[in-house]
Amino acid sequence: MPSLYNLLKPALFRLDAEMAHHLTMGVLQNLADIVPARDMMQKAWYGEDQGLTRKVFGLTFKNPIGLAAGFDKNARYIRELALLGFGFIEIGTLTPRPQAGNPKPRLFRLPQDQALINRMGFNNEGVDAAVERLEVLHRPDGLIIGGNIGKNKDTPNAQAVEDYLICLRKLQPWVDYFVVNVSSPNTPGLRELQDKEPLRKLLLTLQEENHGRGRSRPLLLKIAPDLEHGQLNDIVDIAAEAKLAGLVATNTTIGREPLVTEPTEWQKIGAGGLSGAPLRERSNDVLGYLSRHCPANLPLIGVGGIDSPESAREKFASGASLIQVYSGLIFAGPQLVKSIKSDLRSRPITD
Repeated sequence: MPSLYNLLKPALFRLDAEMAHHLTMGVLQNLADIVPARDMMQKAWYGEDQGLTRKVFGLTFKNPIGLAAGFDKNARYIRELALLGFGFIEIGTLTPRPQAGNPKPRLFRLPQDQALINRMGFNNEGVDAAVERLEVLHRPDGLIIGGNIGKNKDTPNAQAVEDYLICLRKLQPWVDYFVVNVSSPNTPGLRELQDKEPLRKLLLTLQEENHGRGRSRPLLLKIAPDLEHGQLNDIVDIAAEAKLAGLVATNTTIGREPLVTEPTEWQKIGAGGLSGAPLRERSNDVLGYLSRHCPANLPLIGVGGIDSPESAREKFASGASLIQVYSGLIFAGPQLVKSIKSDLRSRPITD
């Protein structure tokens, strides 16, 4: 029997992708305010956490499935998204000042490929707005919240460290871990911060601030899938020097392989980061390489192309301790997390 989401998906997919996202989340938010509806959604989507607890970088996750950054940039929907069964939710990317992001349209579906192309450009209401919501949030039991931080578009790279410091300082009391985002392809020049010396300076400065404030949080780095092995080796070395808690692999790709959508269609869309099923193999390759070359005490979060229990298992097999979904949720629907949890309980993953 088709799920309600699958019945509604054709209508949603006729709308602009960004508009459909806001509409869907608004409906979910309104339904979550009605106790019987909230209970029904949780029963339908949440699933069972028993036996799935994991302790990673000093935090206890009730299950290893998280929501990647970008879905709830402004910490508006944590309560509602928790109904889908996530063990952790990552908000952001947040910047010190609000910014509108890139011109619309900037989010596009490729249904044939089960993929998205986005060039959102760190659109967000600024870190202060997120903090205000976190201050009054009645956090769902056991939910871990991460904070993904970036720089404003008009901040020169030479001054980027201060933007990241502002976000870290303001979010530190309210999130459980941080992810440093230098790998989005949609902020001009941002990926230059992945170069060895700028990245080393940024991470060492952030760790010094993080540990100097008496309430340190695990600090992770999110990397692009488009890096060569030499660049990945540099990141492994810097992660060890900066004593990072982990790495997130990977962000979206600027590549367009192996799309089956006609080139005229995706060329018409233009620039942006590709996510979803076509990213799966590349992100798994990067994850596997890092797993083989990172110290055993540096956990990895796998993200990219997870849209089924089988693709989730690929991430764990490639070395992930935790996983995150985003595009797969759009195409597979809100029961995705429940189905992955059910599979993990029936066939536990052994180290």
